[in-house]
Amino acid sequence: MRHIISLLMENEAGALSRVAGLFSARGYNIESLAVAPTEDPTLSRMTIVTSGSDAVIEQINKQLNKLIDVAAVMDLSEGEHLERELMLVKVRAQGAAREELKRKMAVANGRFIDESENTCTIELTDTCAKLDGFLQAIGRELILETVRTGASGIGRGERILKL
Repeated sequence: MRHIISLLMENEAGALSRVAGLFSARGYNIESLAVAPTEDPTLSRMTIVTSGSDAVIEQINKQLNKLIDVAAVMDLSEGEHLERELMLVKVRAQGAAREELKRKMAVANGRFIDESENTCTIELTDTCAKLDGFLQAIGRELILETVRTGASGIGRGERILKL
């Protein structure tokens, strides 16, 4: 099962490497990884998307909590949460295909951020599943290049990851 694990960690050199090393040393896969400083400049928030059985996810959470650099861990998938991912996609867009692309882009709440005579670059922000759906809707044959950030997530309502 897919899990989104969010953690607060010390904002210092080597912290990211130690977290990634934990995953690689145990053979766990990281599907996506996003990290940036928080409102507290001494802390960074890392969002890791991974998959595994309940036992594997429990082991990952325990191992993350043992790392000195890690201050707090929350499996967002265990409760209500919001998830978003940013995607930039460059596509072939000529003639009538460009109009059809504009229609599909509007449905997906995307926007053009660059256009040339033969291509368009689109920015979309949504869940992973909806971004995948957009790619399927436009067709793989039109896609020239895709860049995705990986998921970022936050608990809904009063659910907060804090020290």
